[in-house]
Amino acid sequence: MSNSNSNSNSKAFDLEDRLIAFAGEIVLYCGSIKKDFTSEYYTKQMIRSSGSAALNFGELQGTITTKDFIFKASLSIKELKETRMSLKILRYVGAYKNEVIDNILGELEQLIAIVSKIIVNKRNV
Repeated sequence: MSNSNSNSNSKAFDLEDRLIAFAGEIVLYCGSIKKDFTSEYYTKQMIRSSGSAALNFGELQGTITTKDFIFKASLSIKELKETRMSLKILRYVGAYKNEVIDNILGELEQLIAIVSKIIVNKRNV
């Protein structure tokens, strides 16, 4: 039984690491794009929302109730989706290279799917 707990905790930390790396990639990427009113507005928002997704995931690991766990996980998804919208707006206005953003969006979609699955699994417990 301790093995499954260990695997579960290991997966949580793997996801935590991915969320941290994702937020870090957003920060690095935002520093590399042109500086104008539009890009600065959306890059600042992406830095906040991607960081918030990681921070809310960190908070859910310490929750006591299932309801609070699901709430914090839902906040992470909300923030990831907000990041996605900012990325897509920046892509639409041509503020960055598509191949870089396509990689970031790919990881973003995976993170949304993983956290969504965690919520579904938690509700079914």
